[in-house]
Amino acid sequence: MRFKPSHALTALAAPAILVVVGCGGHVSASGADAAAGQISIHAAAAQIDTSGTTQYSAALANGEAAKVAWAVTGGDPTAGPGSISASGLYTPPSYLTQDAVNVTVSAIPVKQTTEFSLTESTADLTVTPGFLQPLTPENLTIGANGTVTISGSITEVGGSGSIHFSLASDTAGTPSDLGTLSESHCTRSAVFSPNPAYTVCTVTYTAPAVVATPTPIYVVGSLNGSPINGASAKAITRSWMRILLNSSGISSNPVAHQAHLAVPVQLGSSSGSNSDYDANLGQLSDCCGGTLGALLQDSTGAQYVLSNNHVLARSDQSTAGETIIQPGLIDNGCTPYGVGPGTTSVASLTGFPALNSSATNVDAAIARANPGAVDTKGNILELGTRQQDGTLAAAPPGVSSTNGKGEIASLGMMVAKSGRTTGLTCAAVSAINVDVVVDYFTDCAETNHAMAKTFTNQIAVSGTSFSDAGDSGALVVDTADAEPVGLFFAGGTDAEGVEHAIANPVSDVLTELNSQVPGITGQTNYSFVGTQDHPVSCLNYGSQKAPEDLSGTIAASFSRLPASELERVEAALPLAQQLQSVTAGIARVSGAASKDHPGEGAIAFFTEPSFNGALPATIDGLPTVSIAAEGPSVNTQPRAASMAQLTAVKQRNAATLMKANPAIFGVGVGQSFDNPSEAALVLFVDGKKVSGNLPELIEGQRVRVILMDRLHVTRSHGTPSQAPGSCLVIHDSRLTPTGLSDTVPDLKSSPILLPE
Repeated sequence: MRFKPSHALTALAAPAILVVVGCGGHVSASGADAAAGQISIHAAAAQIDTSGTTQYSAALANGEAAKVAWAVTGGDPTAGPGSISASGLYTPPSYLTQDAVNVTVSAIPVKQTTEFSLTESTADLTVTPGFLQPLTPENLTIGANGTVTISGSITEVGGSGSIHFSLASDTAGTPSDLGTLSESHCTRSAVFSPNPAYTVCTVTYTAPAVVATPTPIYVVGSLNGSPINGASAKAITRSWMRILLNSSGISSNPVAHQAHLAVPVQLGSSSGSNSDYDANLGQLSDCCGGTLGALLQDSTGAQYVLSNNHVLARSDQSTAGETIIQPGLIDNGCTPYGVGPGTTSVASLTGFPALNSSATNVDAAIARANPGAVDTKGNILELGTRQQDGTLAAAPPGVSSTNGKGEIASLGMMVAKSGRTTGLTCAAVSAINVDVVVDYFTDCAETNHAMAKTFTNQIAVSGTSFSDAGDSGALVVDTADAEPVGLFFAGGTDAEGVEHAIANPVSDVLTELNSQVPGITGQTNYSFVGTQDHPVSCLNYGSQKAPEDLSGTIAASFSRLPASELERVEAALPLAQQLQSVTAGIARVSGAASKDHPGEGAIAFFTEPSFNGALPATIDGLPTVSIAAEGPSVNTQPRAASMAQLTAVKQRNAATLMKANPAIFGVGVGQSFDNPSEAALVLFVDGKKVSGNLPELIEGQRVRVILMDRLHVTRSHGTPSQAPGSCLVIHDSRLTPTGLSDTVPDLKSSPILLPE
């Protein structure tokens, strides 16, 4: 998953005479841009960390683009200066051996003009270490007086860099006094030690003595950069993790899901194919992994572990019999089973519906459980009740009311999943009947694009920290009875920081396995292994951006709209006031910001309890917002008739919408946030490719737009550890929207040789 812009951010304060952050800044060798023959270098930033990139361009004195060859020099004495592409995109080295290094970027003219001779120009860039991965764990739940150790890793080998930890009430870093942090401790290795490792810093958090209600708290890790080109301003890179304080005394830490478990292993834990790695010249370079989702059995009683095709079968690249391990390679320093210790062979791949087939609509695979290797009762980590020490017991899913076939998801259903990366989390089903395009790659580094597959009638779940990379394959269950609902396989984060998870309906998973994957005994009729239906202790880290009473915030949100939208609203208000004058139960009207269409204006109708009519979906082209004048609306879900109508509209329009507008990669049926009593056609839109206007209505029905990066499958990606205690590079876009470096230091460490 790639678009979590608020998890680790770099704030730049640059000297205006040298670099202006953004497209308008520039650096030149002499500072005299008007001088004939002088090329000016335009820079996006004057300082970045190792997780980012920055774009350079070159221009002549008259403003025309200069044809240049780019080069970089200087940088780290061991890792080098990084690299720059022919188009001027600079990528720093993946690690540093110092707290900061200076890089010189050169623009070398490749074509002289007839009027004057062009000279080479240079620009200075400061590079500092970045976060290797988000703070670990990414999320956890803890009760009063509970303690937990939190760690962070930075891309520095040697040096004196460290992480400053602080408590915050939000991801922006607003200070909080809910609990305390100990002094931090950092472990560093020498650059030329036998097994050099990244710098790791840890801190202990202690919860307050009294926790009245569930409350989120954040631990923020900050890296203070160096002064930019000698000035006093510094860059600050941040990463954060979320803690849910709870009054029930529940203690839940996803690190337990990543551990090497004793046999028989329980589900909800780290797993993957023993062959899920990339190799270069006979050496393992990186690896992948996901989650053991659930246990199935066929009509003979033979048992199989269930997960995604892209987790167990490497996106159609595996053959039957391939070894499935626990934990996955990502949690064992990319060391395969049979090469070194740390993993257990738990199953052998049986089969999978092929992703590259138009006849399949699921991302699923099963593997025959090795005798004694997997819990035969189907216990899933943390799916059970609270124990005396506050931890949650493992428990099988509920199967008694459906005979192991699972339930059908409904809008608003509260669901849970137990996965490798975020552990046990809960959120609500936010859209159903979702058609969505998901990208697949043949390698762990995600450089070789394999296909963009369209899935139909999927389930969307939205909520803070519900899922992340590495949770692929986790079983999604109804929290009321633990009955299986879906198989999680893809996700992403929208522009407001809300995670959106996509799951295959379990009915489709079982149907396609039955028709396409004969079990090891030749039988099918697969069903979930489980127990009597039972509730799940729901750990909800924060709901989606659901409808709420806007009366207290409407003026503030409206005032932040662009001037053009404010003008549209002012022009439409007279029509809204005319409607108010002839409609009973409307107390007043005003301008508002639409919640269905980010960045757009709307007309807000404040309705009284006596109002029983229907509002038009738009007024003069602007969406309408329904707000209860005396408090939040009692309507928590759309009317059944509205849902039925929208489902039919979606079926008629989804394929056409995605074909006509490449920015739209998903269409489903959900709730309007402008008018919660009505359903809306939910559009998942690529925020990087959206252009022009998106539809306000489709066939007269409301539309809700979610701006985010395109979805892709959510296995985790790592690289080999360099030493005991050193950290894995895990792809998680909470670090920066541009992603992470794919390599770790090669400081004369011993390579991992591949099994023959």
